[in-house]
Amino acid sequence: MIRKTKIIFEMIKFEHTIFALPFAFMGALLGAVMLEDRLPHFAEIGWIILAMVGARSAAMGLNRVIDRVIDAKNPRTAKRAIPAGLLKVGEVILFIAVSFVVLFVAASQLDPICMKLMPIAVFLLVLYSYTKRFTWLCHVVLGLTIGLAPLGGWVAITGEFEASAWVLYGSVVCWLAGFDIIYACQDFDFDRKEGVHSIPARFGQAGALRLARGFHLLTAIGFISLFWLTPLSWLYLIGAVASVGMLCYEHMIVKPDDMSRVQTAFFTMNGTLSVVLFASALLDLVVLHKW
Repeated sequence: MIRKTKIIFEMIKFEHTIFALPFAFMGALLGAVMLEDRLPHFAEIGWIILAMVGARSAAMGLNRVIDRVIDAKNPRTAKRAIPAGLLKVGEVILFIAVSFVVLFVAASQLDPICMKLMPIAVFLLVLYSYTKRFTWLCHVVLGLTIGLAPLGGWVAITGEFEASAWVLYGSVVCWLAGFDIIYACQDFDFDRKEGVHSIPARFGQAGALRLARGFHLLTAIGFISLFWLTPLSWLYLIGAVASVGMLCYEHMIVKPDDMSRVQTAFFTMNGTLSVVLFASALLDLVVLHKW
């Protein structure tokens, strides 16, 4: 059981939860401060963490089950747990079911609107894994799905939507779509050969990287604009500018003829970015404004 659990956590890349979780916290933080003039309670943060872990675990499990045939053909993914025979499909489906139960229980402890909107989140979680079969906009669908983290954190606390929440959501959507395009450049040859839909397969690696830069330009505009749309001040702005600098560096180290540093651009830069942006927002509101 311990061995299987380790394989499952490796399969779903549990450490990649760091991409979206800080943005869920940031949405919860801004929503609580702006609409309720308070900080989120520890219990609320705990349930948000469980909801995020449940949602992401279910999504990754679904992706591995749905893509198992494609993964087996791709040399980069052939050693994943299911195609390599380390896990049975039934075992992963059981893990997915448990993950959805965790999501359901956590959502039920937050604002009632979370339960009402959960079917939309589940639909997008399932839809994403199929999109590469029929549209090169699969990266955008991924962004729309994981980008629900800050929006979910916001409504989990407040039960309401507000313009700033949508700006944060749109920024995260573009951020995710942009770095997923960069990551997909690794499979450019395979995707074209097998008919898998992706932006690199449709527009080529150079064209894909240009589109990724465009998405990240929108991300930068969104992050900076929160300085004017929310109570955030100069300390957050420093973090936002640092995050934009990380995006620029990410595009400097990945080129159409050199994909050797994709992992650095994908994991190191983006994992650091989300933590830096949330930390700067938290310090700004707690230390400077003393909420």
